[in-house]
Amino acid sequence: MATPVGNIFSTNITPDRETGIGSYTLVDFDNAVRKGIAKDGHRLYPAMPYPSYAKISDDDIKTLYEYFMREVKAVVQPNHSNDLSWPWNMRWPLSIWTSLMTDRGPYKPDAKADAEWNRGAYLVQGLGHCGACHTPRGLAFQEKALNEGQANYLAGAKLDNWFASNLTGDTISGIGRWSEKDVATFLKTGRNKHGAAFGTMTEVVNYSTQYLNEADLNAIAKYLKSLVPVAAVASPDTRGGKAGDVRAGGVIYARQCEGCHTRDGAGHPPYLPSLAGNPVLAEPDAASKINLILNGSSRIIANGVPDIYRMPPFRHLMTDQDVADVVTFIRSKWGNPSDAVVVQDVADIRKTTDSTSDRAIVLRMR
Repeated sequence: MATPVGNIFSTNITPDRETGIGSYTLVDFDNAVRKGIAKDGHRLYPAMPYPSYAKISDDDIKTLYEYFMREVKAVVQPNHSNDLSWPWNMRWPLSIWTSLMTDRGPYKPDAKADAEWNRGAYLVQGLGHCGACHTPRGLAFQEKALNEGQANYLAGAKLDNWFASNLTGDTISGIGRWSEKDVATFLKTGRNKHGAAFGTMTEVVNYSTQYLNEADLNAIAKYLKSLVPVAAVASPDTRGGKAGDVRAGGVIYARQCEGCHTRDGAGHPPYLPSLAGNPVLAEPDAASKINLILNGSSRIIANGVPDIYRMPPFRHLMTDQDVADVVTFIRSKWGNPSDAVVVQDVADIRKTTDSTSDRAIVLRMR
């Protein structure tokens, strides 16, 4: 996981006793998952979303522990050291960070809401840890909000050269025009009539949400659709630089994009998303659009069947100026209200990503 202070590597959590968590007791497991404290006492970086997992219930922690210890195959694989320089490689300040930036205790149901809404809130805030990607972060890299009662919760945020979408009810940059059924369908299949999963969200669908039962999908949808509309916000960019050209972008679009997304941007939903009125194109940060065009997106694999409509990479067919031009074009057409893209933003993402695998891998941030 690439962060602004260096690369953090996830660890072996199979029940191998030497390189994994096989020697963990239930208490050790609980401390790691809900408090961010490993068995040997060192603090975990919040790339491990324990600020969200703190809301997991006692019963679910026990169930998770039993699953890891009984159902997961033990694998001998030594852990990789993190690539963090001083002072970011010091872990003791994390105890202070945790005490200031996280909530304590499992999720407490809202007595004013029904059981389905509370189930959705529990899954989104806790086990689903949606806010870890979709909530903006502050100067201390903390999520600015941990629930719907705080400002900017799930309002969208930039992460690993993608912009995790606004999940509130905003009708321009959020899911205000989606129905509860649209939300559930997207989580189950990775697509709906409004758009398709891309970037790291593809992995969420492939490895997680498609396996949710119908009741949990509907509960999540109900909760998300209850969120107060908040316009997506991006980090301020004062660098300036040469902007993309709409007219030049229109020529590139006709040559490279029109075949799939059609001349009027309507596409062929749900397989080839519409670009007209697409909330992703209304986001204030163009990172996702740039990354998609440069590197394409990995395939959605639903029910074991790979999607044949993968967004291909264009990094070898387009210059930085070309990408800036075409993204500027699609962000300003068909009612999309976004600003022009700066060429330097394209160059930065090109340098730090790679499309030689089936997904854009973040290489290194210095």
